Amino acid sequence: MTGHRELQCEVHPFGTLSPLRFVVICSFFEGQMLLSYHSGHQSWETQGGHIEAGETPEEAARRELYEESGVADAEIIPVCDYFAYDSEGSSNGRVYAARIRRVGQLPSSEMSRVQLFDAFPDQLTYPSVTPVLFREARKLLFADASQGR
Repeated sequence: MTGHRELQCEVHPFGTLSPLRFVVICSFFEGQMLLSYHSGHQSWETQGGHIEAGETPEEAARRELYEESGVADAEIIPVCDYFAYDSEGSSNGRVYAARIRRVGQLPSSEMSRVQLFDAFPDQLTYPSVTPVLFREARKLLFADASQGR
């Protein structure tokens, strides 16, 4: 799937979809969203990626969170599964929320920087997906907080 702008998703209860191919981590630090800037896409996105062979989804989430943000000290919380699709195909994934305790140094990767946000920036890699997944994570983590960040 390369049509990032047209990518859509459906949210499903945690543990209901398989096989899982991807993980997405919706990261929060002191109430703000932590997004990573992808140099190749020239846009902001969540941390996440492919689940590697022999890796559990939670292990993949911890690895991707570190590789794409430098965060090694966070509570990882299961949120939901998702089905993503566009004109080129579809795939299943799992969403985790990260309650970050400490932001570390960003390792060398396709991500050039991380930044905290109160609201989504204009340049999102997945503009139809990221807000939906963050809304689910926010509902779980901040049950009485307003939706939409």
